[in-house]
Amino acid sequence: MNNPVIYRDFLGALRTRKAIVTLIVLTAVFSLLVLLRWPTDGRVDLSGARSQQVFLVFAYALLAGVLFVIPAFPAVAFVQEKNSGTLALLINSPLSALSIYCGKLLGSLGFSAMLLLTSVPAAAACYAMGGLELFGQVGMIFIVLGACTLQYTVIALFVSTRTQSSDAAVRVTYGIVFAVSVLAVGPYYLLQGQSGLLSTLSWWLRAASPLPVLMRLVGHGELGEIGIGQVSTTMAYFMICVLSSVVLGALTVMRLNHRLFDQAKSQGTITDDLSLFARIARRFLYLVDPQRRKSGIPFYANPVTVKEFRTRKFGRIHWLLRLVSVCAVLSLLLTFCAAASIVDWGVETIGGFMVLLQIALVVLITPSLTSGLISTERESGGWELMRMTPMSPLRIVSGKLLSVIWTVALILLATVPGYVVMIYIKPTMWLQVQNVLICLGLAAVYTISIGAFVGSLFRRTAAATTTCYAVLIVLFLGPLLIWMAQDAPFSHEVVEAALTINPTGAALSIIEFQLSESKHFRTYELLPTAWWVASIVSAGALCCFGFQVWRICRPL
Repeated sequence: MNNPVIYRDFLGALRTRKAIVTLIVLTAVFSLLVLLRWPTDGRVDLSGARSQQVFLVFAYALLAGVLFVIPAFPAVAFVQEKNSGTLALLINSPLSALSIYCGKLLGSLGFSAMLLLTSVPAAAACYAMGGLELFGQVGMIFIVLGACTLQYTVIALFVSTRTQSSDAAVRVTYGIVFAVSVLAVGPYYLLQGQSGLLSTLSWWLRAASPLPVLMRLVGHGELGEIGIGQVSTTMAYFMICVLSSVVLGALTVMRLNHRLFDQAKSQGTITDDLSLFARIARRFLYLVDPQRRKSGIPFYANPVTVKEFRTRKFGRIHWLLRLVSVCAVLSLLLTFCAAASIVDWGVETIGGFMVLLQIALVVLITPSLTSGLISTERESGGWELMRMTPMSPLRIVSGKLLSVIWTVALILLATVPGYVVMIYIKPTMWLQVQNVLICLGLAAVYTISIGAFVGSLFRRTAAATTTCYAVLIVLFLGPLLIWMAQDAPFSHEVVEAALTINPTGAALSIIEFQLSESKHFRTYELLPTAWWVASIVSAGALCCFGFQVWRICRPL
């Protein structure tokens, strides 16, 4: 079928500098993973242990690339067309809605296939080292990741038709991908081995994630699997991928018509304009009423901070309270599971999962807040207005950063009640909890400073958001992947050095987190090196961010 949308999207993606850099970086990374363990002494490992070690790291790195690189391109496919005015021309062209959608889908999948093809030489080298099954392991990895790519591309296109800006589309897409691939595994940890409807639903929810399937293929067993007699989720995963792709694809095609542009907006209701009885009732019903008129900016407040809070969705206090409430409930739920002996994990394991939960929230939410601090203003033209105000670059920088710092601080403080309960259960952990909170605070500053600097280098918010996510995910997820591959092929010294890149490893080491008998953090001495590294990197990124703001504030 000669579909012009396919060629335009596919070739358009390949012509961008970002796509070329992505292809080159992925090719170099996959090749380096194999070269690290390639035999150099002329002897062959007949047991296949070395190839299994390389294949393990290679598979996890390839999954990370699929999860955090591929969704960024289709996430902006329709929203950019809509904002530029070309989507209306497409809908009014002789092409049907199905043809337009298939063109976008196949164009995105074509570029995704090129990303996967960059790993084929590394996969062939792993197979050539011996000890691997061609179809049962190497081939199945690509089949699973192909299904994963299809599903996440369909999700990204679905989100793209329901958002109004590119940065919102990228942010929502990454949130859904993270929930489907990682958070979906969580409920099965709590309910496995039990009977009933909730246990069955948790199993199917886990089956929607590619992690259990991938772990079984590399020999780690399925994620969350304890004991024997567990049912594999491989076939269930393929069923969910196909079914969800068909349903979301149909919903996206149904939305591709003229009604996509006819979105009636509510006139809104201001609480101050209601009757006295209605105002009194809303005072009792709402802790923070989002429909009340905002007061004026006080003289002591930074107007940039107030502007950020009032124009950003997560900056509004009622949304912040909802987010904080969810974080607090999750932390207390994990601690309650340890106290009630629902799962036989121990307080240290629960603390480790709380640390991972906090880091995941920070890495997921912070890039969406920091990447647009400068790029959104430059893209919308608001930066020129801000330059003409009497505010200095330092006041602008401090106002922008404070709006993010308050939000991230509230998210971290929301999980403190869980640590308080942990200390009540095991009082001897109070010093560990204190050091863990220092690590988490440094991790928040580390993330904010790097995200703000990276985002200030771009003029487009979508590119800034995507790059921020990519950089922070590499910095936080990369050391954990190296830790999982200790002695296969990385030595203890290499893993310890990698874990000092950010404070996450130090926090898990302090809490003595143990994923299994052979995978733990007890043997690593990461303090105070990790604190010094995080402080120096954060200070350097903040200085670069300030310099970048000063540079673009200069008269042209």
